[in-house]
Order: sequence, then structure tokens, then C-alpha cells
Amino acid sequence: MSNYKYGMILKGQAEPSFNAVVLATHEEADDAARELMSRWFAPITGWKVVETDDPVNYKFDWDKGLQSIEE
Repeated sequence: MSNYKYGMILKGQAEPSFNAVVLATHEEADDAARELMSRWFAPITGWKVVETDDPVNYKFDWDKGLQSIEE
């Protein structure tokens, strides 16, 4: 099963910058990127969601935001 992560694309960057957040669904990753973009003041031109085999370590909910699922 594939998991998903998102990377933010800053102005002048050819490739997105990723962090360690991995989510279970494409929709969660896209929503988390959308929410992050709404808070950043950096010159972001977009984001990209990609599949990864890394284990899921976060979940996203519009009411609660990103939540770590690691103990």
C-alpha cells in the first residue's frame, strides 16, 4: 500500500521541498499542503503530492490540523 507526502514549491525552486510528514491518503496529503499554504507568508508557487513507501506518521483533519500518530 502506498502512502503519501507533500512538498512545497517555493518561487525560484525547480523541485518541491519535503519534510518527514507521511499521510495515509492522497486526499489527506493534499489537504495538509493546502492548509499549510494558507498559513505561510513565503512565496510559495504550489505543492506536489507524491507516493512513498515510508510509514504513515501523521494524520490530517481540517478541525484539528496535522496530528502525529507516533508515540
